Amino acid sequence: MKKWPLIAAASSFLFLGACGGTEEERNEGETDQSSSEEALEIAVIPAQSSGEMDSGLNKLEEVLNEEMEQSVTIEHYPNYNAVVEALNYSHIDMAYLGPLTYVIAHEESGAEAILTQEVDGEPYYYSYIVTHADQPWTNLDELLADSEEVDFAFGSISSTSGSLIPGLELRNQGVFESEEDHEFASVRYTGSHDVTASAVESQEVDAGAIDSAIFHELAADGVINEDNFTILWESDQLYQYPWAVPSDMDEETKQALQDAFTNIDDKEILEIFGGASAFVETEHSNYESIRQAAEDFGMLNMESID
Repeated sequence: MKKWPLIAAASSFLFLGACGGTEEERNEGETDQSSSEEALEIAVIPAQSSGEMDSGLNKLEEVLNEEMEQSVTIEHYPNYNAVVEALNYSHIDMAYLGPLTYVIAHEESGAEAILTQEVDGEPYYYSYIVTHADQPWTNLDELLADSEEVDFAFGSISSTSGSLIPGLELRNQGVFESEEDHEFASVRYTGSHDVTASAVESQEVDAGAIDSAIFHELAADGVINEDNFTILWESDQLYQYPWAVPSDMDEETKQALQDAFTNIDDKEILEIFGGASAFVETEHSNYESIRQAAEDFGMLNMESID
């Protein structure tokens, strides 16, 4: 979006001054220029492994191309940080982010949350700490009493429910500061919620932190057996993952995106976003509690989650 005025000015200059150019060359340049302006690029964080989401994302791309007056492309990015950087520099037009990475992007570049999703009619989810049902613990206090024997897994270090919120709880309990400084037998970051769930179910680790909506979605899809898990701890409610746009996006495009998303009722699309039931509009103020938690944990910048 930012590049358009420069491209337009350069095109006008070349049109007036480059007499040797052919009409075909000029028309080709104008077509490329128009396509560049019209294409909307949307990035999605790796909340789950790419294979779990690709089919739904392809369908979402098809629907948005039908609904929007501009062409739309969607890319499943390999990590959270790449999405934030692309959003900060307006290299993309919209991003599906975790609340933590969103508040960092807002802090660094003024990115704005305009959409989220509801699950069972509510725009909230939770962080869980789970263990295998065969383990002796029934709550977090019992687990922490044996912390020196526990191999613990977080998701991505950039994840709100898989890292920030459970990490803050464990720090408050006096057993965790970082991957290197803790009271557990070991701590690892799996990179995504589905990998954490699999690691706990296979007893590769003793306990792990996970997004509640994704946990229940994995169970509903038969990827994991919920009977194999005990939920030891549940956080306060967290506002659902936002869809954010760069600070310089015009109001007309923002409204068009909101209209297109809130009209979607395709279950295949909604399911990949934590088993969502609908997309709804949101605003930055809904993420203030996450911003405060990130500030308290010293994680309100990209350097802290590299």
